[in-house]
Amino acid sequence: MRTKNVREVALETLLAVEEKEAYSNLLLNNMIQTYRLPKKDVGLLTEIVYGTIQRRDTLDYYLRPFIKKARKLQTWVKVLLRLSLYQMIYLDRIPDRAAIFEAVEIAKKRGHQGIASMVNGVLRAIQREGVPSLDTIVDDIERLAVATSHPHWLVKRWVNQYGIEETKKMCETNLHAPKQTARVNTARTTVEQVIHTLEQEGVEVARGEIVEEAIQAKKGNLAHTQVFQKGLITIQDESSMLVARALGVHEHEQVLDSCAAPGGKSTHIAELMNNTGRVVSLDIHEHKVKLIEEQAKRLQLTNIVTHVLDSRRVADYFAEETFDKILVDAPCSGFGVVRRKPDIKYAKTEADIPALATLQFEILRAVAPLLKKGGTLVYSTCTVDEEENGAVIRQFLQQHSEFILDETLKERLPKKVQPYVHDGQLHLLPHYFGSDGFFIASLRKKV
Repeated sequence: MRTKNVREVALETLLAVEEKEAYSNLLLNNMIQTYRLPKKDVGLLTEIVYGTIQRRDTLDYYLRPFIKKARKLQTWVKVLLRLSLYQMIYLDRIPDRAAIFEAVEIAKKRGHQGIASMVNGVLRAIQREGVPSLDTIVDDIERLAVATSHPHWLVKRWVNQYGIEETKKMCETNLHAPKQTARVNTARTTVEQVIHTLEQEGVEVARGEIVEEAIQAKKGNLAHTQVFQKGLITIQDESSMLVARALGVHEHEQVLDSCAAPGGKSTHIAELMNNTGRVVSLDIHEHKVKLIEEQAKRLQLTNIVTHVLDSRRVADYFAEETFDKILVDAPCSGFGVVRRKPDIKYAKTEADIPALATLQFEILRAVAPLLKKGGTLVYSTCTVDEEENGAVIRQFLQQHSEFILDETLKERLPKKVQPYVHDGQLHLLPHYFGSDGFFIASLRKKV
């Protein structure tokens, strides 16, 4: 295989995201392995790829005046200009001359001297003249959309739901890399022991900010540790850890996780039950069910049972009132995890949201009869959109009088998030704690 330097690999990765709609997080790992990049280059590659995707629309706004209107750029040239400008504007440690030189060399390899000259000319002009000011954009929503590189329709939607100031905070937070956090497997060890062992491995960690079983990486990658390999931790965001807490599970209960892959919440539930009872974990895709099984095996959890099953068909396989607790961690738009998956904000459309809300409601309706009287049904999403969150719950309650909002949810959640719990529902936006945006609602089935 012909070797590629870090910027060439970045270009290949960004092109695959642009043209094939590949998932950036999965693709990046594949590229690192395929091209066997040295460790010192992995951080730069990650920064360039994620940063260029996160700032895509802002970069295009800056580039527009420097590209002739009549010129139809090939996709790879446009992406090369983006990633080069990203380095010039946002990466202080990389001199402009280095970014421009690398861009020109890549243009020569992939194209011809004419393209290389154009790339050099555009980047040199920006170096001399600077980028256009965003202040010339009169409309507040449009200016915020361009400045934070979010689709206009999405910013407008969030402004209608949360107001301009909250939306601005959320959009700005979405531009920054998330913290790496992990959940300690309390069925086998303690937080203190894990922190001590990780420090011996040379990884600097601290306790989490919200959940008691959470730790946060300060230096080093938790996924590359022996502690992870031995099944003592699971990589998971703290907002996501709140979901299992919301269920309030007890030992020996029967619990259904109706949309379980890749298994983070199922395994957390199993740990909180001290490896007793039964957690039935469903997913519609066989390869994703295997991920749940692999997680359970690594964590040495034996109380998880998996099934390949569309959760809208659970009534065909389970009797009514089988489960003490049910979790519906529903498929959603994912707008709460934009920092982790920046391509989401460009891939989704406004038309996707009502379709997702319909699916979410159908899953809730299907699993409801399986819950025992007096049992708890938790609905969660990693999105911040009201149509997928509170609106779905309201519709469900209107059509299912046997359920009520569970006011005791607040008591089961950490003190830090309790102020954000109202009427049995938790709304977490990314800028509250630097964790993922999440929605959790707890419902109780009447006795």
